[in-house]
Amino acid sequence: MSSPRKKTTAKRTPQLRHRTANVAADVMEPHISRHKSAVTSSLDSIIIYPRVPSTVRPAREALDMVEGDEVELTLLDGDERLRAEEGLDDDDEVLTMKSKAISARDKRAMTLLIILYLIQGVPLGLALGSIPFILRDHLSYSQLGVFALSSYPYSLKLLWSPLVDSTFFSSIGRRKSWIIPMQLIIGSMMLYIAANVNRLFEHPADNVHELTFVFTSLVFFSATQDIAVDGWALTLLSKENLSFASTCQTIGLNTGFFASFTVFLALNSETFCQKWGIPRLTLSGYLQSCSVLCFVVTIWLIFFEKEGRESLDQSEMTVTSVYKTIWDICKLKHVRSLIIMHCFAKVGFQANEAVTSLKMIEKGLGREDLAIVVLIDFPFQIIGGWLAAKWSSGNQPLRPWIWAFWPRLAFALLSTLIVYWFPTPPLSYSFLVFLVVHTVLQGLASTIQFVGISAFHTRISDPLIGGTYMTLLNTFTNLGGTWPKYFVLKGVDFFSVAYCTVKDADTELVVRAAECVSELGKEQCSNIGGECVTEQDGYYYVSAICVAFGVFFLVGYVIPTARRLQALPIRRWRVGSE
Repeated sequence: MSSPRKKTTAKRTPQLRHRTANVAADVMEPHISRHKSAVTSSLDSIIIYPRVPSTVRPAREALDMVEGDEVELTLLDGDERLRAEEGLDDDDEVLTMKSKAISARDKRAMTLLIILYLIQGVPLGLALGSIPFILRDHLSYSQLGVFALSSYPYSLKLLWSPLVDSTFFSSIGRRKSWIIPMQLIIGSMMLYIAANVNRLFEHPADNVHELTFVFTSLVFFSATQDIAVDGWALTLLSKENLSFASTCQTIGLNTGFFASFTVFLALNSETFCQKWGIPRLTLSGYLQSCSVLCFVVTIWLIFFEKEGRESLDQSEMTVTSVYKTIWDICKLKHVRSLIIMHCFAKVGFQANEAVTSLKMIEKGLGREDLAIVVLIDFPFQIIGGWLAAKWSSGNQPLRPWIWAFWPRLAFALLSTLIVYWFPTPPLSYSFLVFLVVHTVLQGLASTIQFVGISAFHTRISDPLIGGTYMTLLNTFTNLGGTWPKYFVLKGVDFFSVAYCTVKDADTELVVRAAECVSELGKEQCSNIGGECVTEQDGYYYVSAICVAFGVFFLVGYVIPTARRLQALPIRRWRVGSE
């Protein structure tokens, strides 16, 4: 591959363009909201931020601007920042928009972006959504915790994104050099899983480490493809339609994710298929279809889609310079406080997000019911995102983020009580309605937090290095919802107390069992003629610990720290301000 390309400029600070997420608080559109629910998968821990172009000021005099002007500029969205730097006022922009419609070239580019993001969403929907539910009957919660490690690459892609952005084959294209091999690998891995479904999933307890490795690799290659696609979007679309990149990302990724999660779970359910008289969709068949799509799109990219030369001429950074910029940001005192807050702020909801839905299925909630609840919740989150954007506007975007902690913690506690008093199947329609309402309300609280923290990140990010700055903050936000899941799932088994009771005519033998949740645990007890009984469910203890920690950390650290950080002048967040 070619060596990193560097464009000589007058002391321009390098930035990571492809990971920008400058979503203005006061103009945020409803399509940026993400699905959150009480009946949820581990995707809830990973915030997938919309992308809009970053902007770079050509001179360092920008740091000496008046503070009020800084606040005004950083609250603009991507298009408004571009207009401000080009000296266009609103009237000029109105005339420009009237004279220009979306060109045929941009329409083709938007279609391509949606398809590329859809391919990225398929592995995420499998690894973070449907596969944990398929494995629930066969694995203990500790083993599910091991599988949960497969979500880590998507939260840590900042670590290798500079390599993707700066190393490539010039003859192929800066972005296609990565997109083409990544999609070929993703398609091949899905074919491998499809060919080995029976072996891997017939006795998954014996193959949990192989399953974890395969899906971790799948998510890693998907995350790498995402880095390249984000960068290509900045040159694939024309300048006036660049803001549609976030729309393409939202439509494509969510379509791929929900197809692999809720839609697949419903079509894979024997009960659902028998009820509606349709053939059952197997995991092997679904993976084969997705791999074919992956290969067809890749072949199209190789032979029919040309990457514009402008993307080859805009490499303004080296790997070393980007990593140095990341380190300079981390050395800022206020950024360190924000990182600590991000790493632990979501612990209070983790038992709810990682275990509650699995417990509900264990209690008798059908997969098809889960799919219906999630699909009903999704449009409400779009509306909630628009309302939350209005609430998060102004100079206090963290205010709704702080307030939304209380309903989220309350819903986490309520979810625990729902599991404890879960009705015996068949479930009544009134209970399903209650579950939908509970899911929608919890999702709204989660969406409010997402929009609030996005607005705050946009406000404080240095325009000179906006892409790298935003990527760093988003990485720690994602990581804060990812790292606790392994320990939460491990904790459920740790605090659980299960016994295998063996009875005969005269005596009763009670043997301590590791767990009575998975088929393996029940089978081990059944082999000695006993009955596996869970005397103490560790889920309730882990949930109580998480909620209690969430309350104390919120009151003792999050609220005072967030208010202090929010009150700081914008210049205090600039690299070199200390």
